[in-house]
Amino acid sequence: MKVLFLVQGYKVAATRYRVLQYIPYLTSEGIEAKVSLYPRNPVELARFLAALPTYDCIFLQRKRFSGVLLALVRKLARKIIYDFDDSVMYRNSKASSPHSKTRMKRFEDMAKASDFIIAGNRFLMEQTLPFNKNVSVIPTALDGTRYIARRYGETKDRVTIGWIGDHGSIHYMEKMKPIFEEIGKRYSNAELSIVCDVFIDCENIPVIKKIWSQETEITDLQDMDIGLMPLVNDLWSEGKCGLKILQYFGVAVPAVCTPVGVNKDVVHDGVNGFYANSPEEWIEKISNLIEDPALRKEMGIRGRDTVMKEYTIQACAPKFIDIIRDVSGSKPQTRVIANQ
Repeated sequence: MKVLFLVQGYKVAATRYRVLQYIPYLTSEGIEAKVSLYPRNPVELARFLAALPTYDCIFLQRKRFSGVLLALVRKLARKIIYDFDDSVMYRNSKASSPHSKTRMKRFEDMAKASDFIIAGNRFLMEQTLPFNKNVSVIPTALDGTRYIARRYGETKDRVTIGWIGDHGSIHYMEKMKPIFEEIGKRYSNAELSIVCDVFIDCENIPVIKKIWSQETEITDLQDMDIGLMPLVNDLWSEGKCGLKILQYFGVAVPAVCTPVGVNKDVVHDGVNGFYANSPEEWIEKISNLIEDPALRKEMGIRGRDTVMKEYTIQACAPKFIDIIRDVSGSKPQTRVIANQ
């Protein structure tokens, strides 16, 4: 059985968490998996189209084919699985309006052309159902063996408020600057850590700027005391799959977040983190955690428990493999993956 995975980049978070970390599990099940970038020029496109009939299934991660190309891919491919973890049918939070007829039409066409769709959360599944009933939710998942809880009990001079993400999301942190400035005025022992490739600057609170690296991201997360996930309450944010929060929880760091989309499923307000809607609430909830180390530890451990039970690759891999086998028409072999 052969499956071709098309991705937008090998370092893209969705590729790493929703494709690459599944490959060893597929291999252990006797499934031959090839991961390639989407065709970038006519030569690569011609090679891709010529090879399509040799695969039992193609797995398209996030990007949508359209028009004549989509029709050609549908004709040549035996089976198509489409996987997405963002509100690709809407414009992002920086746009004046989330609605786009072009985006929605491209999504509709992709959904109708697919044999099966994997959505990153319930909202995305609901957006899919009008066009294709063959859809299931698989959350973005962490490797439970890779994410190790940070050490509590070690003395630190500063309380580190942290955020990890890509440059496309830094605008959320830009909007938070007045909050960070106020926190800096109130707490001389607070600092802000940003793990990204672009950064913001503040006057009243030290900003630690760390270039993201797969080799150091776990250590960078473990250095945080409080994790942040601010969003805008809109249709784009409803499709977010909460990776930042899962990463914070994976290393037992509590989170403060905007209660939008999957954030409401992962974070239980007052239990493993806090919700914040207004600037006043952000300041209040961050302050509570800065002032109470015991609360940070208690919430962080509860957050890690949440991730380990429901959001690990070890828990999601069996369902992922079953979908690929069912769509491809392949009979399952003896299961070798522990369904935690």
